[in-house]
Amino acid sequence: MATSKRKLKPIPTFASEGAERRFWETHDSTDYLDWSNATVVALPNLKPSTETISLRLPASLLSDLKALANKRDVPYQSLLKVFVADRVAAEWRWALHHGPESGGAPLPARARARRLRRPETSENRPRTRR
Repeated sequence: MATSKRKLKPIPTFASEGAERRFWETHDSTDYLDWSNATVVALPNLKPSTETISLRLPASLLSDLKALANKRDVPYQSLLKVFVADRVAAEWRWALHHGPESGGAPLPARARARRLRRPETSENRPRTRR
C-alpha cells in the first residue's frame, strides 16, 4: 500500500485514560495515525465484561424459568440473559422506529450505532444436546 506523504502530528502524552478519551472524542485520528498500515486483529478469547446484580423474582417465575432452561439444556441464568437481551433489543427497535415524537425514548449514540441482533426463533436457535 502507498504510504501517505503528509506529516503526522505526534500523539500527546495523557495524564489519565479519561484525558485520552476526551482527546480522541474531539480530535480526528487521521491527523495522528497512518491508517493505511492498519491490520485487522482478531481477539477470539475476549469476553464482554459483566456485572453481578441481585434480582428478586417470584418463586413461581424462577421455577418456570428453570423448567424452560432445563428443557433447552442450558443454565437458567444464561436463558434469563437471552430473554432480557431480546426484550431490550426489541424495545430499542421500537424506539428507533417510533422515536421520541410518538412516546419512544431517544436512543443513545451507542445504541443507534450498534447492530441489534435478531430475536431468537426456532429457525435460528442453536441446537441443544439431547
